[in-house]
Amino acid sequence: MKFATPDELVRELGSRLRSQRLASRVTQQELALRAGVALGAVKKLESDGNTTLQTFVRVVQALSLSADLEHILELKPHTSIAEMERAAAAPRQRARRPALPR
Repeated sequence: MKFATPDELVRELGSRLRSQRLASRVTQQELALRAGVALGAVKKLESDGNTTLQTFVRVVQALSLSADLEHILELKPHTSIAEMERAAAAPRQRARRPALPR
């Protein structure tokens, strides 16, 4: 999922949560009750993605998607200092200027 702006990303997340809710045959009102948030918060999340992190997580949990959230938050393996030094010491690739006409 590649997006040009953070706004596009949050809109897509809201849209995907809406799709998950509909696939689960849950109304917005039911989801709001399960998540312990206001109905307006669910509507806003699904329409434009703008919400608090707390509301987002509550909705994710109410839709039983916590495992998916844990997956994206997995820690990446640590890189050793030696690997970072090798990467920093790698020679830079430079482009040549086009030859000037004579």
